Amino acid sequence: MAALVLFCAALLAASALHKALSRERLAQAAARLAGVGAAAGQLLLVLAGSLELVAAACLLAAPLRAAGGAIAVLVWGSYALALARRRGETLDCGCDLAARAKPVGPGQILRAGALALLAGIVALLPDATFTLEAPFAAAGLLALYLGASELLAIPAAHWRHA
Repeated sequence: MAALVLFCAALLAASALHKALSRERLAQAAARLAGVGAAAGQLLLVLAGSLELVAAACLLAAPLRAAGGAIAVLVWGSYALALARRRGETLDCGCDLAARAKPVGPGQILRAGALALLAGIVALLPDATFTLEAPFAAAGLLALYLGASELLAIPAAHWRHA
């Protein structure tokens, strides 16, 4: 179970870092997703990145794990709702490391919703001791997550409609 906690914390921290490194692109994506102006998009980006960092830190501190999981549910659940509102629209949602304008589909919405669900589960997990295997398992989960993101980015993949 420690691997799930580390996976969520790593993904949240990486997302916050991504927001810091790609501020301009992701501020535009945040504004478009939320349906607000550019200035509000910048504010939303800073807020989301800050919440992601706080959630990641809380997940790593056993007494704060429930709070970290709740914050992650809030963040990822908000992403899922924002994506659901934009379903079918072609835009760069900021969900990937690369700038990709693509139609928002069920894959992106379900991915954010599944992460929110996972964060809720992690928040409720009993304290687990961190073993030597946990970081490697978390890294494996992160690699699988990034691979799945790349698969979702394939335009008009024949297997999506089968």
